[in-house]
Amino acid sequence: MINYEIRPMKPDEMELAIDWAHKEGWNPGLNDAKCFYNADPNGFFVGLVNGHIVSMISAVKYGSSYGFIGFYIVDPEFRREGLGVKIWNHAIQYLQGRIIGLDGVPDQISNYEKAGFKLAHRNITFKGIAENRSFDSRGIVELSEGNFEFVSIYDRQFVPAERDNFLRCWLSQKESYVLGIVDDAKLMGYGKIRKCREGYKIGPLFTNNAEIAEQLFIALQNKIPKGSYFTLDIPELNTESLNIADKFKMEYSFETARMYKNGIPAIDLKKVFGITTCELG
Repeated sequence: MINYEIRPMKPDEMELAIDWAHKEGWNPGLNDAKCFYNADPNGFFVGLVNGHIVSMISAVKYGSSYGFIGFYIVDPEFRREGLGVKIWNHAIQYLQGRIIGLDGVPDQISNYEKAGFKLAHRNITFKGIAENRSFDSRGIVELSEGNFEFVSIYDRQFVPAERDNFLRCWLSQKESYVLGIVDDAKLMGYGKIRKCREGYKIGPLFTNNAEIAEQLFIALQNKIPKGSYFTLDIPELNTESLNIADKFKMEYSFETARMYKNGIPAIDLKKVFGITTCELG
């Protein structure tokens, strides 16, 4: 009988989670570990057999009513042993009583449905190549942790609960750029691009309308070396964001299924031109 133990992940084990995510093809950011862990240090778990990590999962709490499942990975050598189910149940128990979100692969939709999750929409990942493009730069400003309150108020429109611990780190992450558009002292949209294991990722891209989204999209990709590739994860219900991807000749890469348990949050996806991450929502 396998001696299987589940315990909280230690801070220095977060890099291992990032490594495993990369092996699964998720292409995490080079500096994601700290920001992900800061989101909820109690919400990351590992499963061990004879003292060795063989499984992991994140169950990050946001505010008092929302949580998000990610990093659900089992070492290939220990799959089909029931260990994944055990750590999954542990994570669900940790988030008990909350609305729970996740981004799963499409072929697992039926399994998540059996666990009480419902499909809200698909997130489609598009891949593009950076070019030096001209654009309307009026109102565009660089944002950082110094603008935290300013950004946090705006960000709150697009997530089911506050995520200040994560966001504070996200705004100051190394090897990334955060840009916003300000009009009459009001933030009209913001986006971020960060360096990943391979290329770059834009996320989030939250704006009031498509015109602002396109401005920020161009400004963000202009920040990285010409010829570099970058990705953007678009909720399929935002057709204007899909049009931007088409306009700039981005190519389909893959997709995930955004699913929720205990209710689907009321978020205006017409303003979500790119999600923040697949791992933490």
